[in-house]
Amino acid sequence: MRSASHSQAARPFPSGRPDPANGEHGQATVEWAIVFTGLIVPITFAIIFTGQLLWLWHSMVDFTRDGARYAATHCWQGAGENVVNYMRTHVPPTIDMDQFQGGQVDIAVEYFARDPETGTLSEFSCDGSECSTECIPDTVTVRIRNYEFSRFMAYLGLPPIVMPEFQTSLPIEGAGCDPEGAACNP
Repeated sequence: MRSASHSQAARPFPSGRPDPANGEHGQATVEWAIVFTGLIVPITFAIIFTGQLLWLWHSMVDFTRDGARYAATHCWQGAGENVVNYMRTHVPPTIDMDQFQGGQVDIAVEYFARDPETGTLSEFSCDGSECSTECIPDTVTVRIRNYEFSRFMAYLGLPPIVMPEFQTSLPIEGAGCDPEGAACNP
């Protein structure tokens, strides 16, 4: 005949938890900790990293388009200094502002003229004065190069990710010049 204490020890707890008398009390906690640290935490960080990278990619594309829109609506200056200055002072907060304002990121502005006979584009040059109605190119291309995404990577001690070159080309929209008043926006 069985004793009452032996029959109660063989039955599991009513809540379904393991019986601490059999040494199973900490096993579930250890398994949960292993799964959490080995699987859930890395997946969570990978999702956060991918989200930041895609958000940044979109910001770079939009920032390049903004610079090209500014260049298309403002007057031509030989090296595109007005566009570069605008872009360095209007960096969106989603991008590492210090890399753009400090000059580590290369912002290039190129103006082109269309040959009326062949329709090909060639580098624009003008013998007249900059920012005048005599010097209006046909298209502009704005490029961003050498940007390195390092926000999340720095925490893990990994090297930064070098982003590809972003560029946008637009036709010139009057170059900010009023043909009747002969005045141009720099």
